[in-house]
Amino acid sequence: MPLDPTAADLREAVLASPRAVAAHDRTAWVGLFAAGAVVNDPVGADPHTGHDAIARFYDTFIAPNDIVFDVAHDFVGPATVLRDLTITITMSTGARVRVPMHLRYEVIEEDGALRIEYLAAHWELVPMIGQLMGTGPKGLRAGTRLGVLLLRNQGMRGLIGMARACTGVGGVGKQIANRLCAALAAGDTATVTALTGDRGTVCLWSGESITTTELAVRARGLRQGKTLSAGRSVTVSADLPAGPALMIFDFHPTLDRIETVWVHTRTVPTR
Repeated sequence: MPLDPTAADLREAVLASPRAVAAHDRTAWVGLFAAGAVVNDPVGADPHTGHDAIARFYDTFIAPNDIVFDVAHDFVGPATVLRDLTITITMSTGARVRVPMHLRYEVIEEDGALRIEYLAAHWELVPMIGQLMGTGPKGLRAGTRLGVLLLRNQGMRGLIGMARACTGVGGVGKQIANRLCAALAAGDTATVTALTGDRGTVCLWSGESITTTELAVRARGLRQGKTLSAGRSVTVSADLPAGPALMIFDFHPTLDRIETVWVHTRTVPTR
């Protein structure tokens, strides 16, 4: 019989991931993913598809480090959990960095259990590298070790694939997102419509679509928080009049133009 997961069920399936990371349990962590799952971490880098590739990702980026999750909000939608958080990574040399992040998990039923089909990690690679190098010799040694592991576990293709995360909409995308958030805060419908192309592509967590005009009404007074550019997307933590939200602005594949706006507002308590 197919499962009918509640918001709590979905979140519980996702919570197993940081637990396995904290326990350094490679088998448990890889086993959380569906057979053909995709890990896109960070968004913009080449994805890792299937258990073998996901295991190599674990060996490269998770196994050598201690990772702590500091979660501000969890949002849920149909078969989806989004986490607004910051992670603290303590590397093998003792170098420590804090990485602002938004995580998107898509969950499916497989073999009678909920498993992760897709994981997208929105965070900025270049600032993280700068922060790591700013820790001094410990950071330099950690970066060198990471490069060696990346080549050993994923080869030159993996190294090149990771470097792709340095490209994307970048600062231009964040500027456009900032303008859109300012227009939403002011209730400036004309600017909101101009920046989104009047495509009627505002999608809510429930799967409902609304017009940009309706979004401008609902989001008036918005307060913008953490804003991240990864790949062809910009993600924004926000406070709306109705409560906290996580907004995702997906850009055109080649143009500096927002194609789709996603607004997630349904939260479940973090713990």
